[in-house]
Amino acid sequence: MRCPFCANADTAVVDSREADDGAVIRRRRRCLACDKRFTTYERVELRMPVLVKKDGARVDYDREKLRASFKLALRKREVSSDKVDEAIARVEERLIGLAEREVATHRVGELVMRELRKLDKIAYIRFASVYRNFEDPEEFEDVVAELTPTRRPRRV
Repeated sequence: MRCPFCANADTAVVDSREADDGAVIRRRRRCLACDKRFTTYERVELRMPVLVKKDGARVDYDREKLRASFKLALRKREVSSDKVDEAIARVEERLIGLAEREVATHRVGELVMRELRKLDKIAYIRFASVYRNFEDPEEFEDVVAELTPTRRPRRV
């Protein structure tokens, strides 16, 4: 590891600790030339699959596009950023778990819908309306009916 201060390649690890629940290793280093200290982080790099669009085009996975989709669906809804980050992490875990080099975008959309359904029903309907390309009100009714538990008639 090169020193960020003097660019010397000789550095020594002074301390190593786990961070982020063991997902990251934090290393404190000291440059043997200038004696300055700095911190590095080591994490596993997993390759996300390439996404295959409906038209057959292939695009790299982009976490920020996924986050933007969540934020758009959750606009003006009271869902914390931490909950959104957790949902995105679950989508990514499932994508990695597929162990495939290429994944169709419709599978990603289904994973996003599953997460939005848990987070916020309105956001789920918003996303579903765009994702499934609703063309008439009946399609909205079907999704709302899908979310609404069947109710028993009240006894008087």
